[in-house]
Amino acid sequence: MLGTFQDSHIRIEIEASADDIGRSLLYPDRLRLWMWPQQLPPGLPERFQAGLRFASTLGMVTIDHQVEVADDNCLRWLLSGAIDGFHEWYWGDGWVQSRLEGVSLLPLKLGQTIALLRLQEFLGDRPSTASRN
Repeated sequence: MLGTFQDSHIRIEIEASADDIGRSLLYPDRLRLWMWPQQLPPGLPERFQAGLRFASTLGMVTIDHQVEVADDNCLRWLLSGAIDGFHEWYWGDGWVQSRLEGVSLLPLKLGQTIALLRLQEFLGDRPSTASRN
């Protein structure tokens, strides 16, 4: 793998419940709404599950993913291709934490920061499902 080893750990506050954050991370159809410009392939199951393999694209770059953990408060992908490493997410009421480590030519910390800000914006623009009848 070409590139340099990079690691980044970011935790931000989000005005959303743990359930809303989890739905935005664990369900591919929701993830597609805010993860742009990274694109997920069609045909993924309704919810991520351990063992699932898929490839996402970022422009002309392909990132292979294997879902290692997909629990109520944790999502962990093993990455290969353009990034050789892992990305894990933990969350609770009002916060999300992302840890990304890998060897890549891509600016991982910049991409991770943008993704978290997009998630924060996405959840801030949506009413909480906990308040719906």
